[in-house]
Amino acid sequence: MGKNTVWLIGDKGMLGAELAPVLEGRGFPVVGTDREVDVTDAAALRGFAQGKGFAWIVNCAAYTAVDKAEDDAQACRRLNTDGAGNIAAAAHAMGARLIHIATDYVFDGRGVVEPGAAAPRPYREDDATAPIGVYGATKRDGERAVAAVAPDSYIVRTAWLYGRHGNNFVRTMLRLMKERDAVSVVDDQRGSPTWAFDLAGAVAAFAAAAAAGRPAPYGIYHYTDEGAVTWFDFAREIHRQGRALGLLDKDCDVRPCTSAEFPAKVTRPAYSVLDKGKVKAALGLDIPDWRASLGRYLSQG
Repeated sequence: MGKNTVWLIGDKGMLGAELAPVLEGRGFPVVGTDREVDVTDAAALRGFAQGKGFAWIVNCAAYTAVDKAEDDAQACRRLNTDGAGNIAAAAHAMGARLIHIATDYVFDGRGVVEPGAAAPRPYREDDATAPIGVYGATKRDGERAVAAVAPDSYIVRTAWLYGRHGNNFVRTMLRLMKERDAVSVVDDQRGSPTWAFDLAGAVAAFAAAAAAGRPAPYGIYHYTDEGAVTWFDFAREIHRQGRALGLLDKDCDVRPCTSAEFPAKVTRPAYSVLDKGKVKAALGLDIPDWRASLGRYLSQG
């Protein structure tokens, strides 16, 4: 295999499916695996990697069913924590760099309010984690496992992801807006809608920078698209752009509501905005506004 070959774990998921062609377009051959190589089995990982000479491993595999995780904690931990540690160990053993995809759920969603400020500031990479629920806790512990076993890794936290592959908020909203005359969407949770294609570009940028001899410092990074809105604001923009592009053939009344009106086993973070200053400085990224990226996504049909 080529010297820049990437082992993409979780290549069938929303991000993995976007990431493979982006990496290959930048000169990084990709070998993708999904459930056929069990990340909770360290021996299976070692066996698959043997003799392949991977330069990079990108871990997109995760247990992401937030509510289901409360009743399935053991399986969630095996994938998000133990699996992450196993992948880190495999990367360290073969001398490959690891990029591990993480989440805003490592925070409690209350935000950090500086003295004298009226509103929270975006979370920085070194802010204290305080996950709520099994999913967030297992992802936080997965970060710790990666850092402990393979400190020469990149951990990339993201939030509010949508894309062409798999279910996501945009696809759900478009379907509901076609079926109903009105939809209610929570207006008390704030974050940054992020197109998986944009995140894929950022992940690939870490590998490209290293290949060019100017690698970013190892550690934790935040990446989302620019801007911060509520799910209600996001839905209204989906409706506006959907109508303009002819994806919706009728109006739908998008109404604000509270999270309490949609009770769930796990409280969703009220504030998920992530500071991206570190990744911009390290990679020189020009991060697009979420509205522009939504438009490009919707224009693809």
